[in-house]
Amino acid sequence: MSMFYHYDLEYAEVFIFDEFLVNQIREGITVRTEHNQKLREIIDKHFSNKPMVYIGNRHFSYSVDPLTYIGTSKIHNLLAMAIVTTDEISRNNALLEKYFYKKPFEVFATLSGAMAWVHDVILNHDGD
Repeated sequence: MSMFYHYDLEYAEVFIFDEFLVNQIREGITVRTEHNQKLREIIDKHFSNKPMVYIGNRHFSYSVDPLTYIGTSKIHNLLAMAIVTTDEISRNNALLEKYFYKKPFEVFATLSGAMAWVHDVILNHDGD
């Protein structure tokens, strides 16, 4: 088992694993396009040119500016996004946000379901 890394940011906690990162945004935050810069820095540091997947663990209530996904879609080695939530409103918001993200995007009720999907995405990645 590899080591994992943890970032305690002002607006979120980020956990880095081999094939993915888990981002848990804090209560009441609005995720905006400027948050993409820190995300890119973390991805560049830990994944370099290695394919990876973003998992958003929506444990807390927060909002996302859908335009954020336009910049996120441009992160070259970010293959896909998974959102984990059991809250109906958060799930519906994520399904709406999916239209702004130009790569695979799925919503899951459990973190383990998202992690299994991540493994399939990485395994089936053709290297483009």
